[in-house]
Amino acid sequence: MVCPHLDYRDSDGEQAFDHERPYCEVQAAFVSPMEADLCRDRHQFHHETHCAVYQRYHAADELVPGLDLENGD
Repeated sequence: MVCPHLDYRDSDGEQAFDHERPYCEVQAAFVSPMEADLCRDRHQFHHETHCAVYQRYHAADELVPGLDLENGD
């Protein structure tokens, strides 16, 4: 299952791109293709268990061990 917060955009609002780029709606930022692999659950990743951003957004009590919300991890 693809992360519901992953989107692909062909512009940043000011500049058009020659191809769509992965965008994380939670972070309100474009992400690298490698990060998008995690969002798309590729290579045995699962965004629900491997993505700290997804976990922080959905379930504060199930965060990645050692994740510190105070310093912006």
